[in-house]
Amino acid sequence: MKKLIPAYVRVPVVFFAVFGAMEYFIDSGDRPAFIKFPMVSVFLFVFLFLLIAIEIIMSAVDTIAYQLMTEEQKLKLENATSVSFSEKEWFKKLMKSLTKSVPLENEDQLLLEHDYDGIKELDNNLPPWWVYSFYACITFALIYMVRYEVLGADNQEMELKKEVAQAKIDIAEYMKTAPDLMDEKTVVLLTEPADLVAGKEIFTTNCVACHRADAGGQIGPNLTDANWILGGGIKDLFHTITNGGRDGKGMIAWKGTLKPKEIQHVASYILSLKGSNPKDPKAPDGEIWVDENAPKTVASSTADKK
Repeated sequence: MKKLIPAYVRVPVVFFAVFGAMEYFIDSGDRPAFIKFPMVSVFLFVFLFLLIAIEIIMSAVDTIAYQLMTEEQKLKLENATSVSFSEKEWFKKLMKSLTKSVPLENEDQLLLEHDYDGIKELDNNLPPWWVYSFYACITFALIYMVRYEVLGADNQEMELKKEVAQAKIDIAEYMKTAPDLMDEKTVVLLTEPADLVAGKEIFTTNCVACHRADAGGQIGPNLTDANWILGGGIKDLFHTITNGGRDGKGMIAWKGTLKPKEIQHVASYILSLKGSNPKDPKAPDGEIWVDENAPKTVASSTADKK
C-alpha cells in the first residue's frame, strides 16, 4: 500500500535521529560515543537491524492484507491512494483557511473597475497568516518600546557586560577553592598545623637535598633568613617553585611534579620557618625582602617621620 513517507526515507531519518540523540546525551569527550564505547555501536547496529526488519514485516502484512481484499475494496483503495497530496480534501480546507482564497470560477466577483490596457485588478483579501503576523509585530514593537525605552530595562549590550562581570567574579571565587587551578595570583598563605605538616612532608621528600632538612641551605639558599633572590612572599615563592629559579643556575620547575595545592603547602611551610635559626646556616643570598602590603607598625611610622 502507498505510504506518505517511503521506507527508504523513514529508516535513515529514524536511525540518524537516534544516533544524533545518543551522541548528544552521552558524554564521550573529544571522541564520538560509538567509537569510545563499543556497546553504543552494538546498540546502533541492532537498532538498524530491527528498523529494517520492522519495515519488511509491515510490507509483508500490507501485501497479505491487500491480497485478502475483494475486488471492490481493491478498487476503492487504488482510487484513494491515486489522489495526489494537494488534491486531498483536508489539504484543500487547510489552504483555504490560511489564504481565504476564492475559487477561480468566482473571481469575477472580485474584479475592480480599474482597467489598464486590458489588465484588470482583483480585490483579494490579505491571507490571515500575514495579517496575524503583522499584528504580532505591532504588539512586539509596543512591548519592546515600553520595556526598553520607557522602563529602561537592560539591552543586550548591557546584559552582556553584566554577565561578563559576574562571570569574572564567579571564576575568581572558583579559583580560590579549586586547588588544581590555583596560581600565584590566587594563592594564599596557609597557617593551619595540618597544612604545615603536609608541607613539611613535601619539603622532606623533594627539597632537603638542596636546602637541608632544617632549610638552612646547602646547594640552594638558606630559606630561614630574611634574604630572598626572587621575592619572599607566598605569591613569589609559589611562582618560583612552580616555574623554577633563575635560568641556568636556579631551582628546577616543579609544576610537572607537584600539584598547585602541594606547592601551596610546601611554600607555606617554608615561610613558617622564617627566623628558626638553624645550625651553621648558609650565608644570605639575595636582598632583604619586605612585604609592601604588610601594615606598618607605629615604630616604623615614627621613624619615617624622622
